Amino acid sequence: MTRSTLFVLIIAVFSTSILNAQFTDVINSNRPGKSMAAFSVGKTVIQAEMGFYGSIEKHDLLGYEAKGVGSDLNLRYGAFLEQLEFNLDLQYQNDTYKTDFESYRRKAFKQTTFGAKYLIYDPNKNYEEKVNVYSWKANHKFSYRNLIPSVGVYAGLNINLSKNEFSFPTDPKISPKAMLITQNQFGKFVFVTNIIADKITTDYPSYGYILTLTRGFTPRWTGFLETQAYMSDFYADNVARGGAAYLIQENIQIDANLAVNFKNTPSLFVAGIGISWRFDDNYNEVMLRTPKPKSEKDKKGKGKKGKDKDKSKKRVDEVPTSKGK
Repeated sequence: MTRSTLFVLIIAVFSTSILNAQFTDVINSNRPGKSMAAFSVGKTVIQAEMGFYGSIEKHDLLGYEAKGVGSDLNLRYGAFLEQLEFNLDLQYQNDTYKTDFESYRRKAFKQTTFGAKYLIYDPNKNYEEKVNVYSWKANHKFSYRNLIPSVGVYAGLNINLSKNEFSFPTDPKISPKAMLITQNQFGKFVFVTNIIADKITTDYPSYGYILTLTRGFTPRWTGFLETQAYMSDFYADNVARGGAAYLIQENIQIDANLAVNFKNTPSLFVAGIGISWRFDDNYNEVMLRTPKPKSEKDKKGKGKKGKDKDKSKKRVDEVPTSKGK
């Protein structure tokens, strides 16, 4: 068993509140981890997730060291459908690359990706948990329904319009990225999986995964741990991350995080801070009509023709307030 595998087995990862809805009462941010949750921000909602980091990279075999700073920005927008989200992911890095023979600065947009995410399956949609008024134990026992994940898909384009010193020389101006996203809720824990195929049509396609288990400590303080693997002929690695987030108010969250890998070709250490902000003034709650139970007269075919209509409305996302990742 590798150290990275052991790390995944012993972590209990944490994040803000847990939910099974597109829109929540508090901000639903993908930060400070790198995984993407299955649910969108909600129709007409605009969300910005920004961070700054410092990194140290050392390669024992090639004898180089790279130290620098960077920033990342993820812009998210829910449009057309409650389940659909468009996002722009940017990462810029500026560092100093040193060997025994030379030293120079590198600066470029390390990543520019535009894409869309769509929730294709939610096991809790149109499902209502039955409450046993006679048994506390029955209401709190493990439910096998929790093993059924929510499923989302992502498709995007990597855009490389300028020289990217952090990528391979033949990296084209445009290349595709695809992702399968699953999300499970286990009581107070949420487990998110991203299966990723990146730069598929290039000379160096990359395949990998991100596993994130999250939990909230208090309504405001949360933490997280995750592992990410890259598999490519150009670069392969396994990175572990951990950190915490604090909810300043319903639409603003700040965070801090650390990342390390488990090899020295190269070794990697990254520390960062970030903030997430949501603008939802234009959001309108999505409503469903719930059928009114038939009366005894209706069951016998004696009352009014047709079904009675219930004028009450229920939110599609009427679940306990919590965070999706």
